[in-house]
Amino acid sequence: MPDVENIQRLSYVSFITSDHDKFMQSYQFYSNLGFRLTKNFSRVTTDGASGANKPQMQLGVSKDSLREIWLESYPLQEVDENGNLRPWQEMNIYSGDHGERLTDTTVIKIRLSNEEHLKPTVKKFVFFTTDLKKAEKLLNDAKVEFEKDSDHIFHVKDPFGNHLQFSNTKNILDSKQYHSPEEYIKETEAAILKRTHKKQLKSEIDLVIDQEKPFVDDGKKKKIAVMTSGGDAPGMNPAVRAVVRAGIFYGCDVYAVYEGYSGLVKGGSLLKQMDWSDVRSYLSLGGTAIGTARCKEFREREGRLQAAYNMVVNGIDALVVIGGDGSLTGADLFRSEWPSLTEELVKTGKLTSEQVKPYQHLTIVGLVGSIDNDMSGTDVTIGAYSALSRITEMVDYIDATASSHSRAFVVEVMGRHCGWLALLAGMATGADYIFVPERPPKASEWKRELEEICARHREYGRRKTTVIVSEGAIDDELNPITSEQVKQVLVDIGLDTRITILGHVQRGGTAVASDRRLATLQGVEAVRAVLEMTPDTPSPMIGISRHKIVRTPLVDAVKHTKAVATAIENKDFDKAMSLRDANFAESYKYFESITTFDDGSRQLPEDRRLNIAVVHVGAASAGLNAATRAIALQSISRGHTLYAVTNGFSGLVKGQLRKLNWLDVEGWHSRGGSEIGTNRSLPSQNFGEVAFYLQKYNIQGLLIVGGFEAFTSLHELHDQREKYPIFKIPMVVIPATVSNNVPGTEYSLGSDTCLNELVTYCDAVQQSASSSRRRVFVVEVQGGHSGFVASYCGLITGALATYTPEAQISLKEIQRDLDLLFKVFQSDRGEDHNGKLIVRNEQASSVYTTELIADILKENAKNRFETRTAVPGHVQQGYTPSAADRVYAVQFSLKAIEFIEQYNRCVDNANIVMEEDENDGDNDYDIDFSPKHSQVVIGIQGAALHFTSVKKLYDFEADIKLRKGKTVHWKNIIEVEDMLSGKTLLRRNARG
Repeated sequence: MPDVENIQRLSYVSFITSDHDKFMQSYQFYSNLGFRLTKNFSRVTTDGASGANKPQMQLGVSKDSLREIWLESYPLQEVDENGNLRPWQEMNIYSGDHGERLTDTTVIKIRLSNEEHLKPTVKKFVFFTTDLKKAEKLLNDAKVEFEKDSDHIFHVKDPFGNHLQFSNTKNILDSKQYHSPEEYIKETEAAILKRTHKKQLKSEIDLVIDQEKPFVDDGKKKKIAVMTSGGDAPGMNPAVRAVVRAGIFYGCDVYAVYEGYSGLVKGGSLLKQMDWSDVRSYLSLGGTAIGTARCKEFREREGRLQAAYNMVVNGIDALVVIGGDGSLTGADLFRSEWPSLTEELVKTGKLTSEQVKPYQHLTIVGLVGSIDNDMSGTDVTIGAYSALSRITEMVDYIDATASSHSRAFVVEVMGRHCGWLALLAGMATGADYIFVPERPPKASEWKRELEEICARHREYGRRKTTVIVSEGAIDDELNPITSEQVKQVLVDIGLDTRITILGHVQRGGTAVASDRRLATLQGVEAVRAVLEMTPDTPSPMIGISRHKIVRTPLVDAVKHTKAVATAIENKDFDKAMSLRDANFAESYKYFESITTFDDGSRQLPEDRRLNIAVVHVGAASAGLNAATRAIALQSISRGHTLYAVTNGFSGLVKGQLRKLNWLDVEGWHSRGGSEIGTNRSLPSQNFGEVAFYLQKYNIQGLLIVGGFEAFTSLHELHDQREKYPIFKIPMVVIPATVSNNVPGTEYSLGSDTCLNELVTYCDAVQQSASSSRRRVFVVEVQGGHSGFVASYCGLITGALATYTPEAQISLKEIQRDLDLLFKVFQSDRGEDHNGKLIVRNEQASSVYTTELIADILKENAKNRFETRTAVPGHVQQGYTPSAADRVYAVQFSLKAIEFIEQYNRCVDNANIVMEEDENDGDNDYDIDFSPKHSQVVIGIQGAALHFTSVKKLYDFEADIKLRKGKTVHWKNIIEVEDMLSGKTLLRRNARG
């Protein structure tokens, strides 16, 4: 039995000898016992050893050692399904590098010394093993004699004469015997987790959440479930992330329902409570990470009864459903049946009255995830713009090969009951013709009309033909129009024609910037709706109307959606058009105007035709060419003459104006930059020459496309009207800048392209950061003194922090974010996607530069994480305009021409919306189509597309020094971003 001289729980020991044979025998002895070689050092040979000429290998080596061998016992670890050791970082007990381990390791150093007459020292060591029989077998295989003291202890001598005792009890006072590593690991893991209350399984944010005050409803903590149902759509994952984190932020437990309604019916592991960190990488994932499936069982009452049971036993009485109209209809039916379902569960004995009492009412909130954009009550659905982006990209590729071979392509897109994708894809790609179910062509005329339009465009000089067909296309007699039929018409006029059915590629890929924003904001609003609803509140559907997040009664939205199909079946196509979103009918009108009516059939009388000029001002951005193309085609359609001013106002003072015809702008919809040239020159360089050439060419309307320099140019011309009467002609600024800093608008052409480029760039950077595990990238984005791009980018990329000019950077703020980084990385388990981004606007601070912030973080990281900088620079301008920028370019441009036409009395009513002055009785800024108010800025302001007097904007809204508007219209983005990054939560916790 062990005595007081025994050494237990041995961590490190060094054996020394001058006998080479004993040295090798000892190495062999301990190797046979399972100790692994960690260092083999030799000063006398390189055969099988190393380190004599490597200083780093000599660390810890004694000076008198000729050779040293370091051996280490294997620590106990879990094994995977293949029998391989599972890394410590992946074990359940891992809570950081300094966390508690399952067992201690033992290091044995065996030294061959050059000293003679060494005095032998003999010790007794006690080793713990969970597999005593295996240790005995290893000694038997090595033909080493040992003696058994009992059924759980044996002892043996090593070549140095040391007495080694092996036991399957942890110490002499412990009677518990272990007979396998698995038995010991299971028991020890449970003990460690019990001692630490499982803290090592949670991130610091999750631990903070545990301390937060819960949201209590009727005496119980609110529990919300979120599910995705029906067809998948890009943006569903960002929506799930937003619901999970917003729910946790507001003190609720949030469950994910895996596999849609099927998971709700089956329950069990398909209903999983979500932690903050569970949705960490969801922003950049396409499809739906929690799955979706069709479920026949839920269509029957028995299935809904089982779903109700699963929700009650899990304490859930609120459900956020992300899906199409069918999924949302099923959810609302579920709510209406809820009282009878719970009553039946009690009657059948599956649940007691006490169990169902806290769950008398079910709360349902719907989010529309559908690439078809076929739901009424919202202008756009989650996933629609991502699908449109895929279509636009694919058609651009097709156009390249079509032009090469002078071919025609029929491109079929999704949209069985809704033509939104086909319509906007037609606008974005410059298609020759489109087929949509809401506005079907006449059965007896569509083939002839298609032939005429396509043949006419070929006569104009176009080398390709593109026809986009919605899969639900019909004629006005409700006969289906197939891609094969369309192809045959094109073949009959002599065109080499191909059909491309894009299919499910439209659903694929990660969500574009606008879908990430939409899904995130709607997800947060869904949670707020859950917490604010009463039993009498109709189930809401979260949508967006005129760029504002809104709640619409779900029943009404579904009713109006189905009314579209009914209207089409009744051949009431005008009603079908009116039931679509606010821009659908106008977009169709604009498409026809620049594509179908370029034959001169809709030209104004000659005495009402105008000379219009277009000029690009400021930095290049995506959308300049798309806008100019739309202006040119609309001018042709209306009979106007369009002059392009080359090289900005510096070109105008030199008289550099040229007419643009149909073929000149061919293909400009997909080109970035500026085909007519742009720079930052202003008219103030020579007002006289500007006035002279406007008069010389009899310009009756001027369109200035650009950013803040365009706004400044317009104001300069406005101030010189009395001196130069020609400046009283109508002038419109079409905002186009990546910075989105033009006063009077919440959206500028090019900003969507910029944000999509940043999404791609930041996703790649974050992937690098995650691959390196603990790495932080400080990304510098453009935007001038406007924080719009940085704030938007931070929201859609999941940045940990965002620095903007509007919120002054301070050392205290950086320190807070540094503390947050430490908390985020504190429980990093290695396998998680835990790279982080910090987004900084280029003008956020003159002191705290991108490099300085990275250096501060690096200096204080204490090797917990690394830092890098990433500056995308002019990559943000994009190579080709995004689909959204192309569509908005058409809408902005044609609306601007309508303003010029109405100002010149070419038309009676162009449906122009003006921003009215709110000052009592003072109409100094009201637009009344008089020379006093001929200079305006077109822009999106909240609910509509407005024209605002440049004087009003200059006097009240513009920050001239900082080159931006004073209104921060993206405040809600900043608030949601801080909420979902955990920043607000941790600040709130720090304040107590």
